[in-house]
Amino acid sequence: MNLSVVIITHNEEKNIERCLKSVQDIADEIVVVDSLSTDATEQLCSKYHVRFISQAFLGYIEQKNFALQQSSNNHVLSLDADEELSSELCESIKTAKQKGFPFDAYSMNRCSSFCGKWIKHGTWYPDKKIRLLDKTKGKWGGTNPHDKIEMQTGCSIQHLKGDLFHYSYYSLEEVITQNNKFTTIQAKAMFDSGKRATYLNLIINPFTAFVNGFIFKRGFLDGVDGFFIASSVAYQTMVKYAKLLHLRRKQ
Repeated sequence: MNLSVVIITHNEEKNIERCLKSVQDIADEIVVVDSLSTDATEQLCSKYHVRFISQAFLGYIEQKNFALQQSSNNHVLSLDADEELSSELCESIKTAKQKGFPFDAYSMNRCSSFCGKWIKHGTWYPDKKIRLLDKTKGKWGGTNPHDKIEMQTGCSIQHLKGDLFHYSYYSLEEVITQNNKFTTIQAKAMFDSGKRATYLNLIINPFTAFVNGFIFKRGFLDGVDGFFIASSVAYQTMVKYAKLLHLRRKQ
C-alpha cells in the first residue's frame, strides 16, 4: 500500500529539511504545496524527491484540502513544515503501511516545543491529532486557524505510538506575533459564522482557559514555561473575543 506525504509551506527554510528527512523511510510520494515563499524553501525542497506546487494561500483548511487532493495515493500523511516524525512514530506508521493500512485513519500525539523545551503537560500535550487518513473518507475541517481532520461517520481510527514533534515557537516574540495573527483569523471566522460575544466573555473565558490548562491539565508541571503557556492561551482567548466585539461594533 503506497503512502503520500503532503506538506504545506510558506517561508519554511528553517524547518522544511528536518520535516522531509523524517518521512524519507515511509513516503512513496512527497507533495509540497507552497504559498509563494520568498525564502529558500523551494531550493531546499529540490534536494529531495519532492513534487513542488505553488499555490497562493487559500486559508488553512482550504490549503490543506487542496494539498490532499494533489496526492496520487488515497492514503495520505498530512504535515506542517514545522513538524517532524519521531523515530517511534515513524516505525508505527511503517508497521501500519506493511499491514495495508487496515484502519481508515490514524491519530498520534503531538509534542510541541516552546523556546527550545518540549512541553509535556497542559493544553499542549498530549495534543492528539488525526494526520494519516484515507482521503476518500475524510478531509480537513474545523474553524480557521484551528483546523482538524474530520472523518466520515463510522470510520475506524487507530492511535499510533510515538510523538509528532512540533517546533512551534523559537522565541517569546514569535508567540506574541502568532497570537495577534491567529486571534484576528479566529475573530473573523467567529464573526462570519454569526457568533456573538459579551463583555463577560472577556473575563470568564480567559480565566477558565488558564485554570483548565495550568491546574486541571497540570501545566504547572512544566514550571515557568507552563505558566507562560497557560497565560498566553488565556490572553489569546481574551483578545479573540475583544476583536469579535470590535467587529460587531463596526457592523
